[in-house]
Amino acid sequence: MNKRRIRFWASLVVLMIVLVLLYTGSPLLEYSLKDTPYIPAGTLITWLGMTAVPLSVYWGCKGLREPKATIRKYLAAFLKLILLLAVLWAPICFLLAGNWAYNFSESSGFQGGQEAMRWFWRLSYSIPIASLLVLIAYCVLALTQKLGRNS
Repeated sequence: MNKRRIRFWASLVVLMIVLVLLYTGSPLLEYSLKDTPYIPAGTLITWLGMTAVPLSVYWGCKGLREPKATIRKYLAAFLKLILLLAVLWAPICFLLAGNWAYNFSESSGFQGGQEAMRWFWRLSYSIPIASLLVLIAYCVLALTQKLGRNS
């Protein structure tokens, strides 16, 4: 098995483990990695999952790693932007919440308030959704190119 396949399967396994832990609400998510400041394991686990989504797409699609067609170059660049956002997800969310547990309140200020919470959820949803949209677009392009060659 080559390195690319190992990386693809490793990122996919990490993603599946994270999804199971989040879906089941595992007590492991609340385990404290550090008490002062409080850093729950769920923060690190979710961050790994956020990064694993675009990495799975990247390592799973050769045309996104080595794009030749112009449209694939755009998709590859967009996927790299998504991956950058995934890597920066935890620090960005810390800046939004003001804490590593990502707790928000009814405060009138931006940091830790309701508007920051909305940005937190936008970012948290956009990374996996955008990664899946890139994958779907890539598959549609591959299918149309294959059908174009066969006709």
